[in-house]
Amino acid sequence: MKLIVLTPEREIFQGDVNSVKVPGLKGQFEVLNNHAPIVAALGKGEVRIIDIKGDKKTFSINKGFLEVLKNEVSLLVQGVTE
Repeated sequence: MKLIVLTPEREIFQGDVNSVKVPGLKGQFEVLNNHAPIVAALGKGEVRIIDIKGDKKTFSINKGFLEVLKNEVSLLVQGVTE
């Protein structure tokens, strides 16, 4: 699936991934290939991305939103600490 992670200032990540784990307001959840469409608010916590090679990238956010639609995941986040 395709993932793009954006802040108001810059693009953090764009590419194909196997999974992305995010801090939802009611706890962490993971998005995998063919996930149902969803829009969710995100709280403070860690985002973990595993790309198609199996490499892991993590960073912290203060808040944001996630949208999943047709195997495309968009993360719009603020307060990123890499």
